[in-house]
Amino acid sequence: MEKHWKLSEEEFEEKFSTCSFRPLWFTHEAHLRLAWMYVNKYGKEIAFEKYSEQLQAFANKYNAKGKYNATVTYASIQIMSRFIEKSEAYDFQDFINEFPELKSKFKGLLTTHYSSDIFTSKEAKKHILQPDLVPF
Repeated sequence: MEKHWKLSEEEFEEKFSTCSFRPLWFTHEAHLRLAWMYVNKYGKEIAFEKYSEQLQAFANKYNAKGKYNATVTYASIQIMSRFIEKSEAYDFQDFINEFPELKSKFKGLLTTHYSSDIFTSKEAKKHILQPDLVPF
């Protein structure tokens, strides 16, 4: 089990929002958990704003400024929202068990919407690019 599970949702949000979350604990699954928490708690639009702002602050604090990607962050919230709408789960553990492809095939989910490599694009890192293949 990943280390972020040691934290309750409240602790996770508090530590992440204050940049006191342990960087090594912020795995892909932890990214998904945070997105799931924010979409459920705040709704898609506010979740994106908080998630984006806090990811940038976290990256800046830990000298990973080049890692933040506006398009990937936007797309992640859109994808998570769509899966949440289809879900029967009441907690993140059940949610991720219901949709394991979010952990194992997330990049593939993104590439169904984007034809270009949004992961390395300088434009995608700075600005939200809308999907050019399949809209969200």
